[in-house]
This record gives sequence, structure tokens and C-alpha cells, in this order.
Amino acid sequence: IRCWSNIPFITVPLSRAHGKSFAHRSELKHAKRIVVKLGSAVVTRGDECGLALGRLASIVEQVSMLQNQGREMMIVTSGAVAFGKQRLRHEILLSQSVRQALHSGQSQLKDMAIPVLEARACAAAGQSGLMALYEAMFTQYSICAAQILVTNLDFHDEQKRRNLNGTLHELLRMNIVPIINTNDAVVPPPEPNSDLQGVNVISVKDNDSLAARLAVEMKTDLLIILSDVEGLFDSPPGSDDAKLIDIFYPGDQQSVTFGTKSRVGMGGMEAKVKAALWALQGGTSVVIANGTHPKISGHVITDIVEGKKVGTFFSEVKPAGPTVEQQAEMARAGGRTLAALQPEQRAEIIYRLADLLTDQREEILLANKKDLEEAENKGRLALPLLKRLSLSTSKLNSLAIGLRQIAASSQDSVGRVIRRTRIAKDLDLEQVTVPIGVLLVIFESRPDCLPQVSALAIASGNGLLLKGGKEAAHSNQILHRLTQEALSIHGVRDAVQLVNTREEVEDLCRLDKLIDLIIPRGSSQLVRNIQKAAKGIPVMGHSEGICHVYVDTDASVEKVTRIIRDSKCEYPAACNALETLLIHRDLLRTPLFDQIIDMLRVEQVKIHAGPKFASYLTFSPSEVKSLRTEYGDLECCIEVVDSIQEAIEHIHKYGSSHTDVIITENEKTAEFFLQHVDSACVFWNASTRFSDGYRFGLGAEVGISTSRIHARGPVGIEGLLTTKWLLRGDNHVVSDFSEHGSMKYLHESLPLPQRNAN
Repeated sequence: IRCWSNIPFITVPLSRAHGKSFAHRSELKHAKRIVVKLGSAVVTRGDECGLALGRLASIVEQVSMLQNQGREMMIVTSGAVAFGKQRLRHEILLSQSVRQALHSGQSQLKDMAIPVLEARACAAAGQSGLMALYEAMFTQYSICAAQILVTNLDFHDEQKRRNLNGTLHELLRMNIVPIINTNDAVVPPPEPNSDLQGVNVISVKDNDSLAARLAVEMKTDLLIILSDVEGLFDSPPGSDDAKLIDIFYPGDQQSVTFGTKSRVGMGGMEAKVKAALWALQGGTSVVIANGTHPKISGHVITDIVEGKKVGTFFSEVKPAGPTVEQQAEMARAGGRTLAALQPEQRAEIIYRLADLLTDQREEILLANKKDLEEAENKGRLALPLLKRLSLSTSKLNSLAIGLRQIAASSQDSVGRVIRRTRIAKDLDLEQVTVPIGVLLVIFESRPDCLPQVSALAIASGNGLLLKGGKEAAHSNQILHRLTQEALSIHGVRDAVQLVNTREEVEDLCRLDKLIDLIIPRGSSQLVRNIQKAAKGIPVMGHSEGICHVYVDTDASVEKVTRIIRDSKCEYPAACNALETLLIHRDLLRTPLFDQIIDMLRVEQVKIHAGPKFASYLTFSPSEVKSLRTEYGDLECCIEVVDSIQEAIEHIHKYGSSHTDVIITENEKTAEFFLQHVDSACVFWNASTRFSDGYRFGLGAEVGISTSRIHARGPVGIEGLLTTKWLLRGDNHVVSDFSEHGSMKYLHESLPLPQRNAN
């Protein structure tokens, strides 16, 4: 028994205990009972006469999908007035045309205008047609719908409220979608704004308040309010400084300015917020979102239920730290301050971080031990990922050395002049290097990535957002704290931010106004997901590391096994490890070939035979399922080629443009390979594992890029810089350079300033 306005009534218990709303968006996927409120602007056309059929069909499809997943869906809909207005206008025009035909002599009827249509009459004419449309649409998904019309009086009468409650529960039990609307044909004029004074009082005067009332009465898990704006803004939508509020908390409404209400309907955004807060207090989670945008309306409801960052989410739980949007703004401000420091000051920060990695190694390794123990206990990481997660004293020492290399090489990275041109007398142009802005680096099971990337961002003057995997949470926390400690020596602590909220990676990839470049560090699946999810933000990286080693007929016996062993076995989980070994056909059944196979067996490397290689063998290893496979473990594919040209064609067809190697003593053959293989890194008689920023002398890398613009291969400081143009003149205007002007273009190249010798 539950009390409402001091009147008890019986409700049917749900599987989820009601009374407390969801604290985070990620929990919305557990919502079982959901109310979807469709505002007038969502269901009606722009001319306010008739329904937006395509939009309505998409909404029905999403509701049906969720209903068929076992959820209990209810719709609170507008649209009867608009549908009725369309029908009545048609009838009036038809009636007028008949009268004009009968009374053709009475010219005064020809210009007769359509009278103003009363809303109640329109509702009466439109209700049946609206419901028939819903029934036809839901029938396509084998779902039955039922109509319920209510007024405010139905909630104030004990017996009527009992009946309504029982009817709705019975419909839900029978897997029927209730479609609820205010009975606008008999509804009284809007009452003064005397409602919403407390949890127990709310009058039904529009569909926002109706949806909120029903949501609480029915102990609904989630209320989705769809309107014609993206959600709640901190100032009227459309104004210059308006920002979408991701999460809205009770008490925040004093800081919000409300704009005008939508083009149609009874309630504005203020009414929606009041209704949402009332429902939230009653234990129902609420999201206000845009149901009219053509790019998102086709999946807005399902996106909300999946926990994606859509619209404004109402929550009673305020996070302890800043939101990710606030962190991005802090990183941008901190990055700009960082870029304005002297090069020696940025280097000093990196040197300090390098010292902290060695001075605090006991604390770092203790945190890393916690991560390893938790990962092993949960059994959620494969052995190669556990190796990536593990830190050691030698790893920390190598990190510190790499960071000192970055500090030493970063003295003239930001603000370096790379081109000078004299446009005309006293008009000089310079192109100088500048930071990209705010970087988002997403990494899995790689805590050592955090100080590396932080140092590169500091050296290049970029703000940085870091999103690490939860499997490395303890390690990332301590490493980020040390990074901020180093940044604090010059007052730029906020330039590097670690995202600790429950933010989904896909949501981060939508922050195109706050993030300038995304750099994923992790599995090929992670990179592909980020490339797919990124909305308007460039992604630097590679989706796969399918690296080849081609053994030529002129290869040295001594070099072959050493290079192959190092490429495959030194660190098989790395993206620059050998995955496919190409062997010239003439080397089959030779001592060199036998040595290669014996070495791989000793190292316990599982061999997969390519189609051509398998055809030469009576008893072959398992045939490869795909020649485009990144194993990331002690496995590799062996394939046979007839020539260097065929090897190159194979690499171009099945490779990932990462790193490819030739082993040969023939210089002409090697140079042909180096010039014709179109990969980011192409080596001669060297292990694939040299494809690394530290080994290249870059100090470290933010990743290896296989894209063909901006940066390619291991990306160090240079890859995190862009340029801007500085023009210094003296009262110059373009009209002076016209045909009859007084000035002429010179376009003379000027010498560059001397770079720092250090």
C-alpha cells in the first residue's frame, strides 16, 4: 500500500525496488518500466497542421524494440489537436467550396477565411485518428496499443485513480503499450501555477505534468521527455554562450535562465524542468532530449536507455569532482598557460616528473600490484594484456630516461619559425609551430603510457585529457598525481586531467567543441570503435599492427633467425611485433628454412600456414583463417612468395601500413623494397620492434600513426604540433596592391632564425 495525497492505493510490485532514481546514465540500461513523453513539437509538422509521420514511425519502432526486450513501455503523447486541426480545416474548405458552387452568385463567399479553430474541437476531431495511426504503426511490430484519456480530476478522485492505476498495470501485464493523453476535448482552461509545491501535489495541466504524475504513480524507472531542443541549457538555446547541461541536479534551477516555450504545446522548458524534478523526487530518473533532430531522432530513445550522453540527465547524486566537460575546459586553459611558459620551464616540469618516477617507485609499484592482483582475481585480462599492465623498476627507469630525452629535445618545439617570407616592403610573414590544443588519449592496460603521453603534451604545450582502463585504476591515479605535482612547480596543474567519471568512450568522442585530437592506445578493436564513434574530431592512430618480415633469397643465415626471433618473441603483444613471415619460394627445404622453423618451435610460437605455404606441405600446420590477422601472442603466419614484387603486393593487400621488414644482403633489392613498400615504417635488416618513439630517439611516443596526413609512424613532439601564420605590417591594405596601386608583392624567402644549439 502506497499513499498519494494522503489517500492509500494498491500497486503491483516490480522486480526493481522503486523509491530511488538512478545515479548515473550507465544505470539506465537497467530501466524496466519507461514512460516516453512526446511533446507537441515532436509529433506535429512545422506548419502545426498534421503529424510528422516519419518521426512518429521512428519513435514507434524504438518503443517497440524496447518493449520486445521485455521492458514495460508507456507513451504520453500530444498531437490530437494538430491532427484534428488538419481534419477540420479540410472539412471547412470542402464545405466552403460546396457552398460557393451552390451560391456562385454570392461573391462575398469566395473570399471567406477559415475561422479560428477552437482547441477542444480540434482535439475531439483528432483523437480517434491519432490512435488509429498508433495502432497501425505498432501492429507492424506485433504489438498491441491501448488508448487512455485522462484529466486532472481523474487524479483527485480516489476511485478514479485506483481504476487508472489498475488499468495501466493490467495493460502492462498483457504486454500492451498504453498511449495516454490529456482529454483535451473537455479539459478546463489552464489553472494558475499553484502546483509543484511539493512531492504530493502536481496538477495535470499539460502533458509534461501528466507524464511526471504517471511516472511516479506507476513507479516508473525512467521518464524520457522529448521536445524540440537538445535538452536543458545554462542560458536560452541559440544564445552565443548557451551550453547544453549534461547532468542537472535539484537546486541548480536558480542558475538557469529559461527561454520561450516551444512553437506548439502548453508547456515550455520551465514546465518540463519542474515536472522532471518532481518526478525525480518521486524516485523516477528523467532525461529531457531532442526528438526532432533528423540525425538523432531515429535512435534517441534507444540511445538514452543504453546510457549514451544524449540530452540532459536529471540526477540527485552530484559527483565529487568536475564533469568531463569542465575537465576539458580546465585542460584547454591550462594548456594555453603551459604553451606560454618558457621552453626551459616546460623542460623543468618534465625533468621533475622523471625524477618523481624513480623517487616514488615503491608507491607506484605498490599501486600497480593492486591492479595486477585485482585483474588476476577477476580473470578478465589475457596474458599479453597482463604483461602490458605490469610495471617494474626497469620499466620505470626506462620511462625516466625517455622523459629526460623529451625534455632535452623540446627546447625549441613550440614557437619555432619554420618559414619566413617578405610579402612586401615592411610586410613580413612567419609560419610558427603551435600546440594542437586539447588532446584526448584513451589507453588500455598501459599505465606506462600516462607519463609518456603527459611529457609529450607538456613539451608541446597541449592540454591533455587521459582516459585509462579501469584495470589500471590504481596505477593511473598515482601516476597522474605525480604528473600534477610536477606541473605545479610552474602553476599549470590543470593542464593534464585524468577522466575518472563513468564517462563512456563513445560519449567522450562526441565532445568536438572541447577536444581537438583523439589518440587511442590499445587493441585494434578499441581503435576501430573510437574511429567509428568520433564525431567531427580527428583520430590519430592505427587500427591494426599487421607487420611483415620478408626473407629474401640473399638473406644472411646469421641475421635471419635473430631478427625474426626479436620481431616475434621479444614482446609478442606489441603492435610492432611480427605477425606474418614471408619466405621466398627458393628457400623452402633449405637449411635456412629449417633453422627458422626450429627456432620458432623452441620459442613455442604457434605457426599458421598461408594457402601457398600449405600447398607445399604434406602435413601442414593449421591453415590460416585470414592473412589479415594481428595475433598479439606467440603465433604467426608463414606464407610463401615467388619474388620481391609478390612480397610487396602481399604486404599492400593484407598489411596495415604499420611496419614491414626485408632481410637481404642485396642492396639493390633492399632499396627497391624500401622505396616501394607503402608503410609508415620500412626497415632493412632490422627488427620490426625498432618502430618505437623511444628507439627512434623521440623520447617517447603518443602512438604509431598509419594515416597519411599530418603525422605518420611513431608520433613524438612534432606530431603534436600544428602551425599558425604571423603577419607583421605597417598600415598595409590589399587595395595598395591592385593594378593601379602603389605597392608590389615581393614574396622573398627570408633566412630562418638559428635554432637552439642545445
